[in-house]
Order: sequence, then C-alpha cells, then structure tokens
Amino acid sequence: QVQLVESGGGSVQAGGSLRLTCGASGHPFMPFAMAWFRHSPGRDREFVASISWTGDTDYADAVKGRFTISRVNANYTSYLQMNSMKPEDTAVYYCAADPRSPNRRVGGYIYWGQGTQVTVSS
Repeated sequence: QVQLVESGGGSVQAGGSLRLTCGASGHPFMPFAMAWFRHSPGRDREFVASISWTGDTDYADAVKGRFTISRVNANYTSYLQMNSMKPEDTAVYYCAADPRSPNRRVGGYIYWGQGTQVTVSS
C-alpha cells in the first residue's frame, strides 16, 4: 500500500511563495506519475500540475508560469513551487500518484494524500 504525505502548506500574502512537498512511502511502484490537485469551497477538485517519471510536466492554465512541479525519483518525492501567489490559489492541495501516464483527471490517480491547506490573503 502506497502512502502519500503532503507538507509545506500555510498562509502567505498575495505575491508571495510557498513550496509543497509530497513524500511517497510503502513500496511505491515504479515508474509512476505524480500530480497536484486543489479543492476550494464551492468548486470541484481541480488539476494543478503533473509530472511523469521522466520529468515531463503539464500545468493548468491558471498556474502556468507561476507554479513549478518537480520530483526526485530516488526518494519518491514531488515538489510544487508556488510563486506570485493570488487569493484565488487558496485551497486544500492534494498530492496524487498512479502507475499510469500523467493526466488531468481526478479519477486518473489511485493514491492520494490527506491534503494541506494553502491560504493566500490579499
């Protein structure tokens, strides 16, 4: 069983930065895709960014140019660097992993973390 644990959430002012970390444990399968999603009140969980085992990335239009996803395969960790943050980035951010190719679908990932709160104030 794979467990994902997010860390690094918190509160920041608009224009600021945060870095989220996702660690995978419990004998992760290899290769596997990793992704970040977010969920804010009144909205469905939405795709933020994904990264393949070989480092190919994909971003939602809302975060392109501001967020950067990366990973270190040796320690089964993914990162989401968030810069130039906006109040609309406020959400619970979830890490996800799956042995299939990266995609933008919530249903496209088997394993999920518990989420970490990110709050951006204006």
